Amino acid sequence: MTTSEGEQSGGAGVEQTPGGGGGGAARPEERLEQAVRAAEQALIEFEIAVETFRVEVENFSRLHEQKLGPVYARLEELEARILEVRAARSDDPEDRRRADEARARLMPIPGVEELLNGWMDGDGLFPEATAMLTGQPVRPPQRVRPSEEARKLYRDLARKAHPDLAQEDKERARREEFITRVNAAYARGSEEELRELAEEWAAGPELKRVPSAGEELYARLEWLARRKELLTLVARELEDGAIGSMLRLAPDDPDRLLEEIAERLWTQVTEREAELAALLA
Repeated sequence: MTTSEGEQSGGAGVEQTPGGGGGGAARPEERLEQAVRAAEQALIEFEIAVETFRVEVENFSRLHEQKLGPVYARLEELEARILEVRAARSDDPEDRRRADEARARLMPIPGVEELLNGWMDGDGLFPEATAMLTGQPVRPPQRVRPSEEARKLYRDLARKAHPDLAQEDKERARREEFITRVNAAYARGSEEELRELAEEWAAGPELKRVPSAGEELYARLEWLARRKELLTLVARELEDGAIGSMLRLAPDDPDRLLEEIAERLWTQVTEREAELAALLA
């Protein structure tokens, strides 16, 4: 997902609707209603694209941390150790300063809560933590991207149940609670949960849209425009972040990108280990 793509999809629907179709001129309110509906659908499509990319970034970040975190830590430890050995040999204050700075950059030993953060919940250790402590293979993290079927189910639910389609506070609250559950199921890539949510929505109450007055329609368009600007900023932040930038390098095979980075890092680790061994010899 790129910001330009989202902006194009966000603008296309609005331009097609004014004027309507068929014979006869439509009332100004009708044309405004058409513009609002088109803007709502365009915004929903844009929000779906942003949310999909956010899920991809989040899952790729987890993969990146799991696969490369230990390698980065080993490399930083070796570099700090090399500087410390050099400082001990040279007794140069500048060498000592660099060694101290490198050591200070390393993560300190965490407390119990920090150590178990992300590895334990109210029911005890997560399966990944248990596997690591018992020497068993660690279950790989979730897919970097939800399946095509999960995407289809998510998009369909987002179009039908999006809170922006509500005209009453009570209905908006119901939709917001429902969409929160939809987003969580989508982040897990669970097709089964998304199907169950689709059935739940289909069986739920269906409120009729109340036609808006002209002033309310104009206010609605202004709100949609502000919301689109906010989503554009969110999308750009995701794209410009370190993980988003990495995903753009290999959108079709991010796993291979991680493997390539890991290979380069392990080469550096080998070089640092040899350098340290030579200094200690």
